[in-house]
Amino acid sequence: MKIKFAFISKTGRRSNNEDYVKVIDKSDESRWLGVVCDGMGGHAMGEVASETVCNAICDYWERFTDEDLVVKARRACRSASAKLDELALGTNHVQMGTTLVMASIDGDTITITHCGDSRCYLMRDNELVYQTKDHVGDSFGWEIVTKCFFSYKPEAAVPEIAQFPIQAGDRILICSDGLYKSIPPQILKARMMDDKSPEEILDVFDFLCEKSGDDNYSAIMAFVE
Repeated sequence: MKIKFAFISKTGRRSNNEDYVKVIDKSDESRWLGVVCDGMGGHAMGEVASETVCNAICDYWERFTDEDLVVKARRACRSASAKLDELALGTNHVQMGTTLVMASIDGDTITITHCGDSRCYLMRDNELVYQTKDHVGDSFGWEIVTKCFFSYKPEAAVPEIAQFPIQAGDRILICSDGLYKSIPPQILKARMMDDKSPEEILDVFDFLCEKSGDDNYSAIMAFVE
């Protein structure tokens, strides 16, 4: 198995970038991990929260290679939630939060894990196989995230997990809401399947987000070969 991938993370029209992106490529061992976290606006230290959760997830994934994949995803999220609580405790109980979406490939299986409104898309043969469902609700006309990593709220960090067999030709997009909200859904899916490299597809997304977006935007584009 070989995974070709590229990623971007841009500030957009905001003053700072609260997204955090990380890829661990161990495709020579038939293992690969991509993570996008989006620090929650309206709260302090969003960029710190996203980095903390992303790194905690990645650290757990690298240390525990023999666990059942679903169990591993859940435990990685619990570990990340605990790390965020430790950070909050050490910073005078600052309230901070982040979304999470990650895709891990182990052998011939992809495990997609998410909390919040960052997304993962899995495309095969020009068809959408799977798209994460945003964890959002409505409060007096305001959209609120109903699942996330937030200091001292481990009950909110219980992820939704889906698994699928993976095969050559599959394409995976992992992104923050700043990206998909800037691109019409049908255009986003069509561009995912363009006869271009991951870098070139992300260049198109970058252009569209610069033109129409008003938020940080981050994405990982991966091809299974």
